Amino acid sequence: MNALEIAGVWKYYGDFPALREVGLNITPGSTMALLGRNGAGKTTLLRIIAGLSRPSRGSIKIQGSIGILGHGIGVYDELSAIENLTLFGRLHDLPEPRKRAEEMLERVGLGRVRDGLAREFSRGMRQRLAVGRAFLHDPEVLLLDEPFTALDDRAIAVLQSMIQQMRDRGRTIIMSTHQLREALELASHVALLQRGQIVHTGERTQQMLDDTGWLYRTYGDN
Repeated sequence: MNALEIAGVWKYYGDFPALREVGLNITPGSTMALLGRNGAGKTTLLRIIAGLSRPSRGSIKIQGSIGILGHGIGVYDELSAIENLTLFGRLHDLPEPRKRAEEMLERVGLGRVRDGLAREFSRGMRQRLAVGRAFLHDPEVLLLDEPFTALDDRAIAVLQSMIQQMRDRGRTIIMSTHQLREALELASHVALLQRGQIVHTGERTQQMLDDTGWLYRTYGDN
């Protein structure tokens, strides 16, 4: 059984098709790098997978819970760090949400400031709080939309470590990023979007690692 099945998905904004007949199957334990130039439809597709947007046509089937880390920070400014994660824990029906929140704050290096308000945090601290939120409920499927963009060095190190732990435990990861080499080093599979269509999908090969431009030259716009 696939972790994710996407069949015949279209997404229109007015008359413009942001996604056109997208089909994709992702097996459990895969790390899929979702690649494509700006405007190719990556964020639109991830939002549909996450349930934040509805497809105009087509279907999405997901096995298991989802965690998402996107462009926005996605934490509540007027709540403390511990209140933020405890709230998300309750939303996911975790058995001991506050205990899990405390453990995650330690994991992302925010244990000492757990009672501080999110709006008083630096951007890097807020980023690490958002990372903690995405991983809090140990999702079976993790969606990462440009996860390393604008992260500070400490947040990048925390995120890389947690992604690696998820991979080691057989979780499924779908990652959209412009940082091609980093994405290909993590990925077991790739999918290339071009003008709303998937023009290539398959296993990540050594050739892609050796020559990061090969994929775009071979399957994408030249």
